[in-house]
Amino acid sequence: MTTTDLTTLSGLDLMRCVQSERPTDVPTIGRLLGMRFDEVDPGRVVVSLDTRPDFANPLGTVHGGIAATLLDSAMGCAVHTTLPAGVGYTTLELKVNYIRAARTDGQTLSAEGTVLHAGRRTATAEGKVLDEQGKLIAHATTTCMILRADG
Repeated sequence: MTTTDLTTLSGLDLMRCVQSERPTDVPTIGRLLGMRFDEVDPGRVVVSLDTRPDFANPLGTVHGGIAATLLDSAMGCAVHTTLPAGVGYTTLELKVNYIRAARTDGQTLSAEGTVLHAGRRTATAEGKVLDEQGKLIAHATTTCMILRADG
């Protein structure tokens, strides 16, 4: 990653920097799971990963926490794209609906997060996870608290 002071970047610029630089030296959940930032636009982010056997639940399909993490990341990062430099966020609430199981054999899962409301104190977003065939795996909504230095 560049020597840019990341705190001076708007949320959109920061997400685009992560997308283009693809840092591997910074420990993140994205690095752990092998997430990729496929699309970064104002109020919208698409992330993806390739499933693997390590993602299995006891039944041998992708653990629901993987889909939830994909959704939390896509929706939270979509919210982040709406924020000015120096302003952060945290997830207050995450509601996930699981539709079907996903395989652990290397298929690509993609999560799209889209902002519904970006206010001064809170933001809301919705998201969905699709498999390679475009089948819905899970969908979700989130509420994020906006963290401003000025309160």
